Amino acid sequence: KRLALLAYLALARPRGYHRRDILLTLFWPELDQARGRKALSQSLFFLRRALSEDMVLSRGTEEVGVEFTHLHCDVMAFEEALGEERWEEALDLYRGELMAGVHLTNAPDFERWLDTERERLRELAAGAAWSLASQRIEAGELVPAERAGQRALLLVPTEESPVRDFIAALAAAGDRAAALRFYEKFRGVLAEELDLEPAQETEAIATALRAGRPDAPG
Repeated sequence: KRLALLAYLALARPRGYHRRDILLTLFWPELDQARGRKALSQSLFFLRRALSEDMVLSRGTEEVGVEFTHLHCDVMAFEEALGEERWEEALDLYRGELMAGVHLTNAPDFERWLDTERERLRELAAGAAWSLASQRIEAGELVPAERAGQRALLLVPTEESPVRDFIAALAAAGDRAAALRFYEKFRGVLAEELDLEPAQETEAIATALRAGRPDAPG
C-alpha cells in the first residue's frame, strides 16, 4: 500500500499536490476519519524515512505531494519522450502494464484509477508504435516498420483505422506481400484475443490487394 501511495502521489493527474481526504478515500475507505488519517500519516512517515525527508512534501495540513526533482519515474520519462516524438525511446521505456501484479484489497477506487492509467498508457504506447512504423516506412525501412506495427497490434488489437492506414502504406511503398502478411497477422490477433473478424473496410483492402485490382493501395 505504501508503494501504491507513492505511485499515486507521483502519477495522479493533475500532477502536484493531492488532498488528504482524497487519499483516505482511495487507500483506507474502510477506516473512519481519525484512523484513516493516522494510517496515512504513518505511511508518509515511512516513505520519508525510507527515501528522504524532502521526497514527500506537505502543503499546509491538507495536501501532500512529492518532490519531482528527486524522483525518476519511467512513466514520466515515457510521457516526455512521447511529447518530443521520440517514438523508439518511448517504446523502450514501455515494458508492460503499469505496476504489474499490484493489487490492493478494500481499495476499489484506487483499483479503478490504476486500471484507467494502465489502459491510458497502453494506448499511448500503441500510438507511439504506429507513429514509429509510419516513420520507418517513410525512411524505406519496411522490416522495422512491420515490427513496430506488430507491437502496436499486440498492445491494442481493436483499433482498425491505423491498421488499414499501415497496410495501405506498406502497399504504397511497393511491398504488397508485406501488406497482406500484416493483414493476416492482424486477423489472427483479432480472432485469438477477441474472437472477432476484421471490419468490412479492412477486409476490402485485403481483397483488393490479393486481386491486384487498380483500386488496391499502392
